[in-house]
Amino acid sequence: MTDNVRQVAQKQAEEGFELFMRCTKYVCWAIAFSMLALVSCNFGVDGTGSKYNGEQYNPSNIKVK
Repeated sequence: MTDNVRQVAQKQAEEGFELFMRCTKYVCWAIAFSMLALVSCNFGVDGTGSKYNGEQYNPSNIKVK
């Protein structure tokens, strides 16, 4: 009986491992494709810089010593 249980457990472990490896492969390919798309689009940076305007964000209603 224990031999039968071991065979069933071994088969189930192999099937679970195969499913895990298949899912891992698809996730890795999805991450690689996403990174390739981001790199080709320069990670969404448009190259104009931050265009910070100090006067626009200057808090004039605060008394600074």
